[in-house]
Amino acid sequence: MRRLPMILLFLIVLAACADGPPPVVVEQRVEASFPPGAIANVIKVDARDELPLRVAELVAPDGTTTSADSLEIDPLPEANGGQTAVGDPWRASMLAPNGNPGLPNAQLDPLSHSQDRLLLMVSTADITLPDPVAYRRDWANYRIRLSFDAGNGRLDTREIAAPEPPPS
Repeated sequence: MRRLPMILLFLIVLAACADGPPPVVVEQRVEASFPPGAIANVIKVDARDELPLRVAELVAPDGTTTSADSLEIDPLPEANGGQTAVGDPWRASMLAPNGNPGLPNAQLDPLSHSQDRLLLMVSTADITLPDPVAYRRDWANYRIRLSFDAGNGRLDTREIAAPEPPPS
């Protein structure tokens, strides 16, 4: 009988510690686009996945491929909060009111030091169009082939639709 009050006290203390928000689930996503204000005729591929992106290439309707010019992988991106947020590279603008978290699960907080970590890999690739005129004419028949490293020398290959070119 003496254990019951101790167990209840333990449960109350444990419940008081669990007042933080639940973790936000971030979906895996792969997108290709022509970002506004970016270099013309360059497709940007952004991937959030459990696997690192190893190969990104544009596949033309005739089967020819154009490999990505650059490929960057961030295995565990982080967003800083509080006083450390000024030097955080994931912020869109240091002058934004109350900050602007670049990660979808980052939260604004008044703590002196805090950190949010995305448990997915963020990969970015840039593909320069070999023939912008042909791409603009027949973009719906182009595909983007992505190969993710599945471990043990295996690649998980996926294809996504090529993005519509921006208006001229």
